[in-house]
Amino acid sequence: MSSTPIRQRRDDMGSGFPTLLRKEVQRFWKVGFQTIAAPVLTALLYLLIFAHVLEDRVQVYDSVPYTAFLIPGLMMMSMLQNAFANPSSSLIQSRITGNLVFILLPPLSHLEIYGAYLLASIARGLCCGIGVWLVALFFIDLPVHHAGWLITFSVLSCGVMGNLGIIAGLWSEKFDQLAAFQNFLIMPATFLSGVFYSIHSLPPFWQAVSHWNPVFYMIDGFRHGFFEASDVSPWHSLAVVSAVFVVLSLHTLGLLARGYKLRN
Repeated sequence: MSSTPIRQRRDDMGSGFPTLLRKEVQRFWKVGFQTIAAPVLTALLYLLIFAHVLEDRVQVYDSVPYTAFLIPGLMMMSMLQNAFANPSSSLIQSRITGNLVFILLPPLSHLEIYGAYLLASIARGLCCGIGVWLVALFFIDLPVHHAGWLITFSVLSCGVMGNLGIIAGLWSEKFDQLAAFQNFLIMPATFLSGVFYSIHSLPPFWQAVSHWNPVFYMIDGFRHGFFEASDVSPWHSLAVVSAVFVVLSLHTLGLLARGYKLRN
């Protein structure tokens, strides 16, 4: 009997999902110089420095200049880092300022909360990636050979990092805990994934280690969309990234369904 009024109130008020999604998107869009322009500038600095120093010293794919090879890696690095940052920073700020209760009070299901945070993280990641690509076009022509691969790996990879961002935001109780999550997990996995090099240039041991890094498959599959060349099959990369996304999604949904650290 007690569940009937709750369901009735939910039906009367409608879903809060669009409102929460709009709030999370506007949260990063209104400070675009910090959340979009700054990551694009950082990627541009990497491009200028590494392209200038290594253009004639690093051999990658046949007929692919090092500068062109570098741009997809920088795009994906920017997308991953910002897709992680969006939900993690939002949740930790809401917890510290005490306004997390305003997410719990409305009749929002854990699926709606999950969907709003995840879609907003994907949106921010894609905005950063597109920004890096547009700026890079001033330096080198970078045609797209397979837009489907680019879109698929962009969305799935941002989704993986969005899930990790939600998990980190739920687990962290202080900013230094969140910083540890990012500095000791996200940053090493990103920088050691082939952003600046092809793993075929590594010794056999480190090549084997790279194959255990899911971020490597995100970047390698994404590059295939530009060059029709990659270190491993794009279907192999797609299988790995999809599996990681599903596992993390189920884990994140389980945490939200239990209200993990949301009510204390």
